[in-house]
Amino acid sequence: MKKQPTFLQPCTGSLNLSLVICLVVLALGLAGLGIGWHVAHASKEVPTPSTPADGILTGAYIDFGEREDDVTLEKIEEFEQLVGKHQAIIASSSYWGEQSFPTANAKLTARHGSIPLVFWSPWDRPYKEGLGPDKYSLTSIIAGEHDAYIDHWAEGARQFGGTILVSFANEMNGSWFPWSGLHYGGGDQAPSGGFRGPETFKAAWRHVVDRVRQRGVTNVKWVLHLMDFSSPNEDWNLAEQYYPGANYVDWLGFSVYGAQFPSDDHYPDFVSCFDWPYTELTEVDPTKPIMLCEWSVGEFPAKGDKGDWIHGAFSTMANTAKYPKLKAAVFWHERWQNSADTIDESAQENAGKYSDLRVNSSPGALHAYREGVAAPIFLDHAGAGFENLQPGK
Repeated sequence: MKKQPTFLQPCTGSLNLSLVICLVVLALGLAGLGIGWHVAHASKEVPTPSTPADGILTGAYIDFGEREDDVTLEKIEEFEQLVGKHQAIIASSSYWGEQSFPTANAKLTARHGSIPLVFWSPWDRPYKEGLGPDKYSLTSIIAGEHDAYIDHWAEGARQFGGTILVSFANEMNGSWFPWSGLHYGGGDQAPSGGFRGPETFKAAWRHVVDRVRQRGVTNVKWVLHLMDFSSPNEDWNLAEQYYPGANYVDWLGFSVYGAQFPSDDHYPDFVSCFDWPYTELTEVDPTKPIMLCEWSVGEFPAKGDKGDWIHGAFSTMANTAKYPKLKAAVFWHERWQNSADTIDESAQENAGKYSDLRVNSSPGALHAYREGVAAPIFLDHAGAGFENLQPGK
């Protein structure tokens, strides 16, 4: 999702000692990395492997409007023509403030031969980051105040019937969304053990998953979706603290963004934002497949070359010997104009300027993306065995 520049993006902030050592070792290893690409335009007629075990599902969020839910076939096909490949996953949002299940979006996506990835976000209008908990707070979810809506949403998912990936309350280890652990006691000790922020989140997650399953819903695959580096980057806020248990999670996922705003003071490469969070998730649960739920970077030529950044991203992801659990990657294709905001210390610098994360923000960016995604390892369809994918296989 689009981030407000108020908050320091974790991969561009200060790093702890273990991470620094990790990145130094990684940098040395990358010197010998070489990936050969086969440039070809994939089509629906080209046979693909039957499960993500044979490759990495490619997907995208495609600038579906202010609420991120205006899914249209025209936008999907336009993106696919740009990149030269059908998308195995199409991402969009479902906000609790709308009090509905996105039936039309799910059906359109499925008819197109793609798997819907839904960011199911418990907040209310105006859907503005940094405001803190609202009527859909984690505590109110736990108390059962929204069970009727959860049941309604679950019934919509059951009637849809197809496989649907659900990222509920994403990036909870950041500080920008109202469901962030920071807003629920953070690192304070919880009465039953652990830390109050993560324990509250886990209780809400389990309540939602249990409630959906009680409606007989078996087609939802639950994605625990974190930010790449925790913010604040403290022990209580690490990924392991938010893990609700193997029975409650089908996929582990995270977001990776390079520079997004004109005010960003440097341009971190992809691997420095990807390697440690990937490793962290494999340590949380080595049996689960990993999804790069969101990845992108802005077009800021004075800071860095976006084409090189994208090329590095595909080279990194394609290194299956080093990253064998990565089974899906969803690109965030959006452009927006930044506006002044009184709570944003960078607002005046960014106001009126654009953040262009689109794949076609420049010829070099588009060329790098088309070349990278054309590699056979990046799958254009989920395959017949996707629904029965065994974690860790």
